Amino acid sequence: MATVRLTTRLLQRTCTQSRSLLYHAKPFPRRSFLTQPVQRTTLLATGRPAIIQQVRTMFIQTETTPNDDSLKFIPGTTVLEKGTAEFLDIRSSMKSPLAKTLFQIEGVCGVFFGPDFISISKDAGTEWSLMKPDIYAAIMDHFASGQPIMLNEEDLLASDTAIHPDDSEEVQMIKELLDTRIRPAIQEDGGDIEYCGFEDGIVKLKLKGSCRGCSSSTVTLKNGIETMMMHYIPEVQAVEQVLDEHEAIGMAEFDKLERRLNEN
Repeated sequence: MATVRLTTRLLQRTCTQSRSLLYHAKPFPRRSFLTQPVQRTTLLATGRPAIIQQVRTMFIQTETTPNDDSLKFIPGTTVLEKGTAEFLDIRSSMKSPLAKTLFQIEGVCGVFFGPDFISISKDAGTEWSLMKPDIYAAIMDHFASGQPIMLNEEDLLASDTAIHPDDSEEVQMIKELLDTRIRPAIQEDGGDIEYCGFEDGIVKLKLKGSCRGCSSSTVTLKNGIETMMMHYIPEVQAVEQVLDEHEAIGMAEFDKLERRLNEN
């Protein structure tokens, strides 16, 4: 019994010190989730403490994005050392143990892996407050397990801005501008951008992650990316967004609804 009481006091002291450190920490400007160290005590049949196991601490920051239905989660460790990966349905998520687990959470409809962040998109009918605890637990459990993010590294998206010998001077400049100036800014908002081609003065790009389906994506393309491209590369006349099939259908339905509302 004395051993049990001593262990209990030690645990209480540890919790008190942890709270003290938290209270004296400098305020952090971004919303974050702190998973505190947890000590689990396994008792033998005699009732004496046998093993005290320290669970690894993980500090997960969350950042809002311009898309209300998408959040950026920063686990404080490398997510992908190279490339990116995006999953838009349960079938595609089978390539990643973490993405598969996240898609089992009600409301998740998209997962994007960047260099050091994870963007998760939800359907409009689900509240973040109900989803966050499960998302935090899934991310923490995955990194604690030591499993790889991707089952096969070949499933990672290849670098779309890699310079090839047959690239024209204009294409090389476009790729360099995307890689050095535009992509870092887009990833700050939990998204990414994919180069799809340059033809007749038009740069074709695909928005991904939090930028996919965002109401401000058109503004991002026209007022941000297009303006910068035309400023540095005179050969660029416009920037167009490339849509996936389901995005094109959704956009067409939205345009129909908007026209009906205007008619009324």
